[in-house]
Amino acid sequence: MTLQELVDRSRRIVFFGGAGVSTESGIPDFRSEDGLYRQNYRYPPEMILGVDFFYTHTEEFYRFYRDKMLPLSAQPNAAHRKLAEMEQKGKLLAVVTQNIDGLHQKAGSKNVFELHGSIHRNHCLQCHKSYSAEDIARSQGVPKCTCGGLIKPDVVLYGEPLDRETVEGAVNAIASADLLIVAGTSLTVWPAAGFLEYFLGEHIVLINRGATPYDEKCELVIRENVGKVLGELTV
Repeated sequence: MTLQELVDRSRRIVFFGGAGVSTESGIPDFRSEDGLYRQNYRYPPEMILGVDFFYTHTEEFYRFYRDKMLPLSAQPNAAHRKLAEMEQKGKLLAVVTQNIDGLHQKAGSKNVFELHGSIHRNHCLQCHKSYSAEDIARSQGVPKCTCGGLIKPDVVLYGEPLDRETVEGAVNAIASADLLIVAGTSLTVWPAAGFLEYFLGEHIVLINRGATPYDEKCELVIRENVGKVLGELTV
């Protein structure tokens, strides 16, 4: 059965995506040959993006964060746009994403569960005042609130738990889906990869350039760019 046929017959579709969904928007992924974790910095990126590093090397964290984690000029690609269309037409229940770039919302999606947070939300750790991603990009050194407190991005750093309400919403959506489309993810990052275990429906489709540990559990595996595949769907 083709993806188009599965989409046509499904009424409660959930999309679960990773970094590969945004690479066609010019945002690098993490673990591919040219990915973020293969680049050379004074400290390994995985260390920089840890919660302990944020508090002990805050200026170094923000130097990397502004340089590599704030793709504010990026625009939604065909995958983001098609998912927004599917939601508007009542075919898609939710998007569950590991990405923090906000491109799903920029494309028009409303019901989005951001497992790892968003660069577009930042808050003062002292008074909780909110700041935009643009505020962070314009700041220099360690960004401080008007009250003098330290501003922290609302992204889940290594060593931090996922937001409970977001997790519950994502799990409930996946559990109620009749078709789960998994795309652009290596399915090696936990706990996010474990979310697939909550799917109770019939059909799982995987769209990913490389092999994953879940390939054999999927009804259909498509080795292609996510935007190309979803962009060709009619809904």
